[in-house]
Amino acid sequence: MTRIAHQRRLARPVLREAAAAVSLAVLAWPAFAQEAPKAEKSQLETVTITAERRVENIKDVPNSVSTISGEKLDVLNSSGQDIRFLSGRVPSLNIESSFGRAFPRFYIRGYGNTDFRLNASQPVSLIYDDVVQENPILKGFPAFDLRAVEVAAGPQGTLYGRNTPAGVVKFESVKPSQKQEGYVSLSYGRYGTINAEGAANLPLSGDWAARISAQVQHRDDWVDNTSGQGPTGKTEGYDDRAIRAQVLYQPHKQFSALFNVHNRELEGSPRLFRGDIIKKGTNDLVDGFSPDKVSINGRNEQKLHATGANARLQWSFNDVVLHSITAIETVQPFSRGDVDGSTPANTNIPFQSETSDALHDHRQLTQEFRVEYNPAGPLRYQAGLFYFNEKYEIESRNYASGSDEYVNGSATRQKNHAYALFGSVNYDVTQDFKLRGGVRLTRDSKSLSTVSEKGLTLNDSFGLSANTKDSKWNWDASALYALTKDTNVYTRVATGFRASAVLPASEFAPLSRTNPENTTSVEVGVKSDFWDRRARLSADVFRYQTKDLQLTEVGGAAGNSNSVKAARKVIGEGVEFNLELLPIDSLFITMGGSYNKATIRDNKLEVSGCGAGVCTVLDPVGPNGGYLINGNQLPQAPKWVYNLTARYSIPTAAGNEFYLYTDWAYRSKVNFFLYESTEFTGKALTEGGLRGGYIWANGKYEAALFVRNITNQIRVTGAIDFNNRTGFINDPRTYGVQFKAIF
Repeated sequence: MTRIAHQRRLARPVLREAAAAVSLAVLAWPAFAQEAPKAEKSQLETVTITAERRVENIKDVPNSVSTISGEKLDVLNSSGQDIRFLSGRVPSLNIESSFGRAFPRFYIRGYGNTDFRLNASQPVSLIYDDVVQENPILKGFPAFDLRAVEVAAGPQGTLYGRNTPAGVVKFESVKPSQKQEGYVSLSYGRYGTINAEGAANLPLSGDWAARISAQVQHRDDWVDNTSGQGPTGKTEGYDDRAIRAQVLYQPHKQFSALFNVHNRELEGSPRLFRGDIIKKGTNDLVDGFSPDKVSINGRNEQKLHATGANARLQWSFNDVVLHSITAIETVQPFSRGDVDGSTPANTNIPFQSETSDALHDHRQLTQEFRVEYNPAGPLRYQAGLFYFNEKYEIESRNYASGSDEYVNGSATRQKNHAYALFGSVNYDVTQDFKLRGGVRLTRDSKSLSTVSEKGLTLNDSFGLSANTKDSKWNWDASALYALTKDTNVYTRVATGFRASAVLPASEFAPLSRTNPENTTSVEVGVKSDFWDRRARLSADVFRYQTKDLQLTEVGGAAGNSNSVKAARKVIGEGVEFNLELLPIDSLFITMGGSYNKATIRDNKLEVSGCGAGVCTVLDPVGPNGGYLINGNQLPQAPKWVYNLTARYSIPTAAGNEFYLYTDWAYRSKVNFFLYESTEFTGKALTEGGLRGGYIWANGKYEAALFVRNITNQIRVTGAIDFNNRTGFINDPRTYGVQFKAIF
């Protein structure tokens, strides 16, 4: 199963790098000053979002949008986790990975893609600073110095285009300004975990402003290899470093140019595969399981280099605003791993498998031109053109265990071009009744070809190359009605599509492909501020239908393979809510939850199951010997998701503040694969955090103690369909201290 690596960390002077990152944030220390946040407040603050490409009050957007920002974002990101820390923190969102920090897979409303190939497409689009991050490796760029994270659920096919039928996750960095401000945040915790982050607006004069942000994350290798074999003694550590530099040129109010350059360097462990981790006939961990021990005999290593740049230009002419967004993204990952590991309690290795995957010559170019018309009257619109161009080569190799010379492999080249024309209109029928609608035409083409290296025999039953061409109109329409000045109800109908999928031929499986998938969604919701703006509620019910859903069949009795199949349709339905409460001035509570039923509706679709004796399959056998999956919940799609945060403030007579902060996230059980089985059903997972801190000097300084996964609940969160119940787990309990200074 090509691609995975689980690592020994390469030794680095991490403390020196952390100090360097912090120094970036304090270059202008003497001049920095910032108004401190108030310890208490008597009303909830207004939340503005940009989910529909303009700044709006979240209450006025007729779409299910959740947002995380400020202290909540800082708390969740304090212990050195990667982007998966967002999983379950808003309704209907799940994030998992079989590739570790480098390759997150997003699911919204149960709708995602479990494909681990480096050319996998996902129905959830990630937008970072107005630029789409299409390749799944790009989606793992760290979250730091952000104004907010927004999650827009349901099809977003008008303003964001193809590959958004499940929704959009949108990151927005803090922009440069002439205001002299910055911050430094340092945390240290269990397993030698360091999280160092800083940002600063640099002092420039005239029409220029600049901001530099950096993050360094480090964890020691904390899992021992008990086999006594192979080059990897300890693993599961990482060094993850990222930096972003922005320059803003604004000579007058009618023009601005924002330039952004960013880089990420990662060396560390992706997922550590643990064979025989699940007890036969149950979904329990095997007796004697220990998170800090494994038995492997191969080499684990992972490296990632990513660099990108973009230019966002804006011209304002009274009621008309023109936007140009030009961007380039490049990423070069290499991941090599031993995927035949076992647990110390069972050192039997049923087969030898050591593989690597890499991307070479990756380059993504995007260009968008967009015009906004925002007069004082009832009519407003947006319209634009979008261009996407991506190319890369995937290198997949197999190794003899312990040898640095690969035995055989394959190379796959892929090119992808897309063009789009889009438009969106807002019309206020009355002050209380408002309509929105949009359309988008997308043309998408791909070409893929695979060649063998060192004599690997590829399954060429369906050829070794393929081309796709898709053309699709998408649209959405919504209506919002103000019941009162504080309560809006809305309805939204939207469509979306995901372009055709092609998976290359391998030794075990032929090339496979599907047609585009098409989604239609209906949503009805309410958004309200009430209780004298001490409470805020948003809630919605939805139903979507996706035709020709692209499903990834992985491994099992079919062998070490990955192929794509299409389900005739999938029906998703559910309910979501977000609630914010300020019951007293010193206590702030947030709650969110969702129910998602996302079921496959195809009574003829069969998939391969696990090998004989490996697991207990619960689905019926079909006429072709596979398992019928009609009625199954989609993989990695929990039906229930809940989250809770609570912050209690204790002011002091001197004007300082003690506080307690707790956060909890729950997701119900999940299927790991398309078929259902006893062993490969992940148990429900509850993770909670606790933080206690002190803020002083008019809010400039903060010191805190924190604990993550406070109950130390260890669960199998994903699996690989080999012949030995291979799985991987969530992080055990971590704890540490943090210091933050705002200047």
